[in-house]
Parts: sequence; structure tokens; C-alpha cells
Amino acid sequence: MTDKTQFENWQEKVYKPAISRFPERKENFKTSSGIPIPAIVPPDMMNQNQEAELGFPGTYPYTRGVQPTMYRGRLWTMRQYAGFASAEESNRRYRFLLDQGQTGLSVAFDLPTQIGYDADDPIALGEVGRVGVSISSIEDMEILFKDIPLDKVSTSMTINAPAAVLLAMYIAVAKKQGVPSTALRGTIQNDILKEYIARGTYIYPPKTSMRLITDTFQYCKQEVPNWNTISISGYHIREAGSTAVQEVAFTLANAIAYIEAAIKSGMDVDEFADQLSFFFNAHNNFLEEVAKFRAARRLYAKIMRERFGAKSTKSERLRFHTQTAGSTLTAQQPENNVVRVTLQALAAVLGGTQSLHTNSMDEALWLPTEKSVQVALRTQQIIGCESGVADSIDPFAGSYLVEYLTDEIERQAADYIEKIDTIGGAMAAIETGFIQSEIQEAAFQAQRRLENEEDVVVGVNKFKVDEVISLESQKIDPKIEQDQWQRLAALRASRNPEEVNELLDRLEEAAGCDTNLMPIIIECVEHRITLGEICNRLREVWGEYVAPNYI
Repeated sequence: MTDKTQFENWQEKVYKPAISRFPERKENFKTSSGIPIPAIVPPDMMNQNQEAELGFPGTYPYTRGVQPTMYRGRLWTMRQYAGFASAEESNRRYRFLLDQGQTGLSVAFDLPTQIGYDADDPIALGEVGRVGVSISSIEDMEILFKDIPLDKVSTSMTINAPAAVLLAMYIAVAKKQGVPSTALRGTIQNDILKEYIARGTYIYPPKTSMRLITDTFQYCKQEVPNWNTISISGYHIREAGSTAVQEVAFTLANAIAYIEAAIKSGMDVDEFADQLSFFFNAHNNFLEEVAKFRAARRLYAKIMRERFGAKSTKSERLRFHTQTAGSTLTAQQPENNVVRVTLQALAAVLGGTQSLHTNSMDEALWLPTEKSVQVALRTQQIIGCESGVADSIDPFAGSYLVEYLTDEIERQAADYIEKIDTIGGAMAAIETGFIQSEIQEAAFQAQRRLENEEDVVVGVNKFKVDEVISLESQKIDPKIEQDQWQRLAALRASRNPEEVNELLDRLEEAAGCDTNLMPIIIECVEHRITLGEICNRLREVWGEYVAPNYI
């Protein structure tokens, strides 16, 4: 009896009689991307080229992981995203986390820093140190990494529009520590396209923003070879309301745009591709998320080989950081978030992530406390050291359902990319509002399902309780803002104004031509020119981006 005949026999004689007596919970089962979930996936539904599509770990098309041994060699980098208040406060949190077993740093900057303003700029009033650490000068950066040897840790910085300036500060601080830039390891997010799509912390128009990004590609290839020059982010696309399929599609479409820009600037794809990295969201639909990571890896490998003609295996490998989904955290019954985060983190691990941040249970209420951050870190450590899932490479390989979902996500994401190509690429799709409108529609449909109780969020639209939240809260002292003002005033008073103006004039001149901006930016920060002063001078040359109204 063939597999197909066996399946049909089971379906007619066992399955259908059972559901006629005991109806299933839903009429249709679907993932968050609308992919139908069959009761079981029969063998004849599988891709006939499954063996080639799976491959082996560390080999094309990397469905099963980018390293031959994955976590049997070493666990993923446990990188808790942290930063708040002053550089001193954040430095204490970093050293606490490193003492607790964290294996990489991940810096959260406040909103003024993210959009290129100093702490004493009027526009920064009330926002200094609120949602991240306030960094205005190299002096702040020195304090942030005090007693942390930069040749011993890997540092990720979630910064985009002014990413080149913060990287310059990091390089300059390392130099003061006696650490050469060639020894530095880490990542700058540096992904401006997703800011236009989903997040909004942009400064400059797209063309000049892309120029800053390709300048960092070129500079780091020579001077900071172990640094990831960009972290192409699907995380914020998903947080804005996209489906899992859209997260993969729009992230890879953005990647294509960055690669094309770098090639247009004169670089060969194999010169820079091994310094590209990615950043994905881990959401609640467990099996869909595992499949999403595998599909993204495979689709990217095909894009790099078939579209861009990459010759190096390093260029084909999609390496990614994952963060559990902030948008799924609830203020109601916040302890439930520990369970959500655990499932999301487990999906990221089973999907083959290279590094991971686990959100804290209280983040829907306030910045996380030291205790809640410790629980979040322990979640990763328990998965890595106690669960056994890290002991085998790609444990879900060959699962009919996971492979079916992997194939479907890849197919649907490839269809989206083809549609974006016909529009003219990611930049054109952003400028016309296509990507934004697709995300908005997905977010609307998800909210509608929530309100109609088609989807359940425990504690929000089902299993609700009357409660008083008794968790310890993290408070930011407003004095932080005043301290930053005073520090900046002292810094400005101690500098040579003529030297400052001469350097800013040289920056302006370089911005108006094709000169790589990284060397002059590094020189500026070494002479204690501030983030805001650098960004404002570039604003004068390039202007600011104003998002069009797509309604």
C-alpha cells in the first residue's frame, strides 16, 4: 500500500468518523500568515526535491543552519538588550549581566540619540535616558564601556540614522583602551530602510542615508573586518504588524537594496557580504516561527547565488540575531509573559539563531528591572543547558509540518519579492507606500481577529482577572537629564572652538563630495565633537526626510 493510499484510508476510516463525533475547535486552522494547517501533512504534499532543499548543516542552501555543528560547537550568543538613564547606570547593568553569564552586549539608546540630537537640545527635553542610554559624546561612550575590555566582548548597537557616528565613537574608545579596530567584534543595526517602513527614527533622505551605509561597508571591510556593518531588521517590520511571510519578504527585499547600493558604489559582492547580518522577531506561533527562520536562510542563499552571483560560501549564509516579540507582551497578568518569551526563544533556537535577546516580563509596563532581566537571561540559559534542544543540529528537519511550512513561507516571500521587483525595488515600494500599506492591512486583520476572539491572548480577551500589579518597577531619575546638560556644557567650554569649526567644515566638505565619511567622523568624535553637532552639520548639507502622506 502506498503512502498516499494509507493516508486516504486513515482519513476516510479513522479521521472523518472521529471529527463527526467530536468536532474540531475551529473550522479552519491557519498560521498568523494565513497558511492553512492540515490535520497532518501527508508525504505526497512534500516538495519532491526535498532532499536537495534541505541539504546539510553548513552547506548550501543552509536550511539546516549556517554552521556545520551549530550549538554542538558553542551556544548562541546570549545578548540582552539593555540601556537606560545615564552611561554610568547602563554600565552597571552591563557588568551585572556579564557577571550573570551574558555572552554579548546589546546597547539600547534613548530617542534623542537615535535621531541625532544631543541631550541638551530643546527637542530632547523630557526624553533623555527614558527608553535607552543617553550618548552625546565620546566621553559618554567611555563611561558606558568603563571596565569592559572591548577586545573581549561582542557589542551590538541598535542605532540607525547616526550609526556611523556611534560606530566612530566605539572605535575611538577602543583605541583609548589600546584595542585596534581590527580586534573589534559586534554589529551596528544601520538599517535605514526599515525606519522609513516601520519605525520612524530616520534623519536624512534615502539617497544620502544609503551613502552613509555604503561608506561604513567600505571602511569596515578594511579597518574593522570582524564587525557586522548592518543588521537588516525584520524585527520592527513584525512589531509594526506584519505577518511572518511579510517579515521575511520585506527584510530580504531591503537586503537586496543594500547589496545593490554597495555594488553600485564599486564593491564586489564577495567583498562585503560576509559582514551583513540580520535581525528577526520571534513571535508566538511556534512552528511557523521555526519554519520562518529556515525559509529566510534558504531564500537568502538562493538570492545571493542566483541574483548576485556570490562565489564565497560566507556570502551566502544568512546570520541573524533574534529578539522575542515585544508586541506580544501584555500589561495584564505580566507573569504570563515569561511563558510567551520561553516559547519564542525556543522557536529561535530551533530555527538556528546566532544570537538571542529574551524580553523581560515587565516590559509592557516599564523598563525592565534587574530581577526581571535576570529571569529573561536565565530563560536562555535553561534552554541552552537543560532542555537538550541544543544537542542536535536542526532537530525539526524532516518534520512534515515544519518542512511544509518552510516551503510555503519561502514560496510566498519569493512572490512578494517578485512583486517588489516589478515596482522597482524596495526603495520604490517604500516611496509608493506599498510595503507600509501591506503591513497596515495585516495589522488591521490581526486586530480584528483579536477583537472577534478568533485569536486568543490569554489575560487580554480571554481568561481575564481583576488584579493589582505588585511587581517592582524601574524608575528613571529626572536628574539624569540635568547631569547630562552640565556634562555637555563643561565639554563644550573645554574645547578649542576654532578646531571644532575647522573639523565640522571638513565634514561638510566631505559630505558634499564622494569622500568616505568614516575617517573624518572618527576624527571629529576623537576631538570631542558631539553627536548632535555632527548630525546637525550633515542636516545642513543633506536636509531632513519628511515622510509623504499615503492616505
